[in-house]
Amino acid sequence: MIGGFPQHLHQPPSDCPVCGVKLHVTRLGCESCGTELSGRFASCPYCSLTAQDQKILGTFLVSRGNMRELARELGVSYPTARQRFAELLERLGLEAPAETAAAAGAVDREEILRRLAAGELDLDEATALLG
Repeated sequence: MIGGFPQHLHQPPSDCPVCGVKLHVTRLGCESCGTELSGRFASCPYCSLTAQDQKILGTFLVSRGNMRELARELGVSYPTARQRFAELLERLGLEAPAETAAAAGAVDREEILRRLAAGELDLDEATALLG
């Protein structure tokens, strides 16, 4: 499997190659008996993830939310891994864009200190995040 898809299948485009509008699933088929259904079907927000986004999400889930493990798997720093995960959440519509970093600052500071105390972050990572 590559990027969550079997090697013999391709990931469908999510946007129209002509006008750029979001594409909708309108046809389904059964490989076993050849039955086809057409209509307008709800799409899955996770189905349109890029291979990189699938890797980020898969690693995050397998590591049970451990950002340090995500950073190690991606080969990036902890702050970069955290930023990439936040961007993924925004693309999925699960988190609003970071418009007011000041409003989230107090919560983030407490979370960073909690993670430092729990050993999830080392002192350099915590300093960088607080700085």
